[in-house]
Amino acid sequence: MNTFARRAAVALTATAMAASLAACGEAGGGSSSSDNKTIGLLLPESKTTRYESFDYPLIKAKVTELCSDCKIDYKNASENVSTQKQQFDDLIAAGVKVIILDTVDSPSAKAWVQEAADQDVKVVAYDRLAEGPVSAYVSFDNEKVGELQGQALVDALGAKAATANVVMINGKESDPNAALFKAGAHSVLDTKVGKIVYEQSGEWDPAIAGQKVGAAITSLGKDGFDAVYSANDGMAGGIIAALESAGIKNIPVGGQDSELAALQRILAGTQSFTIYKPYKPEAEKTAEIAVNLLNGKSIDSLADSKSDSPSNKGIPSSLLQPTVVTKANIKDTVIADNLYKVSDICTPDYAAACKAAGIE
Repeated sequence: MNTFARRAAVALTATAMAASLAACGEAGGGSSSSDNKTIGLLLPESKTTRYESFDYPLIKAKVTELCSDCKIDYKNASENVSTQKQQFDDLIAAGVKVIILDTVDSPSAKAWVQEAADQDVKVVAYDRLAEGPVSAYVSFDNEKVGELQGQALVDALGAKAATANVVMINGKESDPNAALFKAGAHSVLDTKVGKIVYEQSGEWDPAIAGQKVGAAITSLGKDGFDAVYSANDGMAGGIIAALESAGIKNIPVGGQDSELAALQRILAGTQSFTIYKPYKPEAEKTAEIAVNLLNGKSIDSLADSKSDSPSNKGIPSSLLQPTVVTKANIKDTVIADNLYKVSDICTPDYAAACKAAGIE
């Protein structure tokens, strides 16, 4: 082979190798053709049953329906901020361009969300409003949730409300929703009950909530309060167990989230009410927004209101409306919406209570 031919062969080989390497980089190194088909989903904890039972599967199903070749990369932080930060960083490193974030701690997320925005990664704040330049926010009117909780507790107290002493067990202080629930509940209770005699955070943990109520019983005595506000159903379960252990019965306790166990307690008469926040429309709206952002489409029709966080104003939002659930309307709310089947709620232990409530 002459010198010219050898040089031509080398050049041709080098060109082919370069093309091959470029193709390898496109397939595995962060191109939009592959990475952009994955949506990150970061949920905050698993003690509240809704996240694993409803939020994750509903979001995944809707994303798949809207985008058959899209994937969900799901991780749960188990209430650990550092864990969630690592999960967030891992998604960005993997080339994910849209992240649905239900933050463990809203202020901590501000820097992450900003870093994501700087790399053109869109963040959809789910259920809890993360700080920083999120692209959209989907949740409920959470101050309204607190107002409904407060009024439902007043209604459960009836004629005793005006002079009633109330214990409040609030949600985790790092959760921005907890502050809204608390503010909404106070807006009602501060004017419609006698006095808030004990108030603590239950950290969204049934065991801690039970311990706090135990401390209230020790401090106030068994007859020192007339009702307990619980920021969610999980904690209400721990609170009711603590009350029963102390021999305290027939005082109103309410929560929120419409957990299965809470609905059964409502039928049995140990819990007075819950708040129904339909997971399906919340999850499906979030999935639609995430897919639109992934595809560069407008979300104006999906997020038609605005919300403000401490760091950012005018965030495109979709805020759904909650509903009070009592024994009287379980059939017309959570069962009518297929959140649970009658067979799920009316197990043998609750069959008589279901029958008495007209649920069969």
